Amino acid sequence: MVSFILPGNSASGGYEVDNSCIFDRASTDSMSKSMSDGSSIKGTFSAWIKVDGTGNEMNILSHFQDTSNVFTINTSGSGVAVVDYNSGYSLQLQTNRLMRDPSAWFHLYIAIDRSQGTADLRNRMFINGVEQTSFKHRTNYSQQTSGSHQDAISMNDGQCTMYLGGLGDGNQMFGGYLAELHWIDGTVPAVTEFGEFDEDSGIWKPKLVSDISYGTNGFYLDFQDASNLGNDANGGTDLTESNIASTNQSTDTCTNNFATLNPLDNSYAATTFSEGNLKAVTSSGNESYNTATIGVASGKWYWEVKIVNSSTNGTYGITDSVTRATNNYLGDDTYDTAYLKDGKVYRDSGYVSGFSNANTLTAYDTGDILMFALDLTNNALYAGHNGTWGNSSNPTSGASKTGAIPIDAVTSTGTGFYFPAFGEWTGGASATYSVNFGSPEFAISSGNADANGYGNFEYAVPSGYYSLNTKNLAEYG
Repeated sequence: MVSFILPGNSASGGYEVDNSCIFDRASTDSMSKSMSDGSSIKGTFSAWIKVDGTGNEMNILSHFQDTSNVFTINTSGSGVAVVDYNSGYSLQLQTNRLMRDPSAWFHLYIAIDRSQGTADLRNRMFINGVEQTSFKHRTNYSQQTSGSHQDAISMNDGQCTMYLGGLGDGNQMFGGYLAELHWIDGTVPAVTEFGEFDEDSGIWKPKLVSDISYGTNGFYLDFQDASNLGNDANGGTDLTESNIASTNQSTDTCTNNFATLNPLDNSYAATTFSEGNLKAVTSSGNESYNTATIGVASGKWYWEVKIVNSSTNGTYGITDSVTRATNNYLGDDTYDTAYLKDGKVYRDSGYVSGFSNANTLTAYDTGDILMFALDLTNNALYAGHNGTWGNSSNPTSGASKTGAIPIDAVTSTGTGFYFPAFGEWTGGASATYSVNFGSPEFAISSGNADANGYGNFEYAVPSGYYSLNTKNLAEYG
């Protein structure tokens, strides 16, 4: 299934979040920090989160001594949870609400104040500024107004290490994006210190946080230093990075949401996604079909695909996703246009007229970077690689469509939305590719943005074309 609404919580105006960090489960990306004895009474967590799928439990943050002594904040297909476990639950909040949209950012705020006389006020959870009251499991902390941790790992126990991105034993790793992450030791700032509802749209959006005391163990990660993504922007001890590189930095954030591959639209033969749904490995010997999280009905759009490992029949192009049959490969339906490894263009059970059985689009292979420019003003798709447009094409040629691959006009027989699409044609070997809609997971040697200053591409974005993100969609989509 594909969402046709604008991916959620990417509000414009006000405070802008520039960077996030990608955490890849398969690579066990994580950060850690040794803790001291801090407050056993109060603590606050706030972060913006974009998950990579609907799988098993993924630990965003944990304070880990061993599997019988752990504090964790996590999300899964079963809800969002905060747990303090010491051979039994001293705290357990698990929502009935499920946060499993891989195209959307959400804000999670957790407040712990064990001094409160009312049990439900000792541990509170807000999602996108709204307090959660419907829980699958709820165990409240006991009241504590002074003293030690009483054998609970709690928030700030000096016997444990804090891990960001998983448990301390390397299990239940987090997959997705984190931005504007705060851990506060000893105080409980209100949720409105971290976000506010936009007065026009009503969308919860981030605020610039100021005048906060982070306490003994607290820290703030803004992920703006690519060479040190564990940098505590509050000036405290930096987190130690594990399997984190500069390419983990992303400009996909809660204030400008970029397209990724969509794990909910992974049909025919399952493709394995990683690196924030920007990298894919197709299934050997099988057909596959995948699309992006953002579709467009108008405007001009640019993206790139790096071929990490070429296959015999990797296919890359566009689709009108809803009108396709669920068991067809990319290029087998009327509204598909697929660019094949041999340079041919395929659509609707045959080669596109004017390109039939001719390698007029230069063939590509491992290490190459494909370029795509989609012009929905003139219903044309341009393709090329390594800086050269195929078939002597010119994406800025307008209505003349010089060298363009023709696509069907948007009509009542389609949804009106075209999606970047990727897949494997019949019987191909496994392929590995990385998509770049403007926030890549692979290193870029040159660096090119669109005219709005968004995106980081290997090759120049054609004049009048834009990267696929919510800010550009609001202006040109």
